[in-house]
Amino acid sequence: MIKKEEVFKIGVFNKPHGVKGELSFTFIDDIFDRVDCDYLICLLDGILVPFFIEEYRFRSDTTALMKLERVDTSEQARKFTNVEVYFPTKYLEEDESEDIPTWNYFVGFKVKDVTNSELGRIVAVDDSTMNVLFAIERMDGEEILLPAHEEFIVSIKKKKREVVVAIPEGLLE
Repeated sequence: MIKKEEVFKIGVFNKPHGVKGELSFTFIDDIFDRVDCDYLICLLDGILVPFFIEEYRFRSDTTALMKLERVDTSEQARKFTNVEVYFPTKYLEEDESEDIPTWNYFVGFKVKDVTNSELGRIVAVDDSTMNVLFAIERMDGEEILLPAHEEFIVSIKKKKREVVVAIPEGLLE
């Protein structure tokens, strides 16, 4: 079973395109094109399910037409309308760029303060405004919001899936 911390969101499938099972795909990260991974993961009925990519072609900087294996009709493709699409984090090590693909990449990462105290785990990213926020679930179940600002991030440990932050005094109170 695929766990939420093993993937990060890269986009959403829109409506079917044509009659042969192609889907319109709006993505926030084109990592599926940069890294050698032949499948994507879809969130269907609360379960993360892998689907192999048969082919895709770009329509713009943020959209592509994608054909999944065994999805051969528009009726089958319709079941994927508004389905969230994820990418497995285990393939990120193959992406040799130092760039972080999107803020959603950090979902599942542990957050530690520079004092080495663990704040919790990032469970969501709110990027609906100019100020991106990490939603961090603390050990006691409480959720806190922390600005995802480069100024606060001291280091990113991709292999450990950990972010070390320097939080200004009083910000979490």
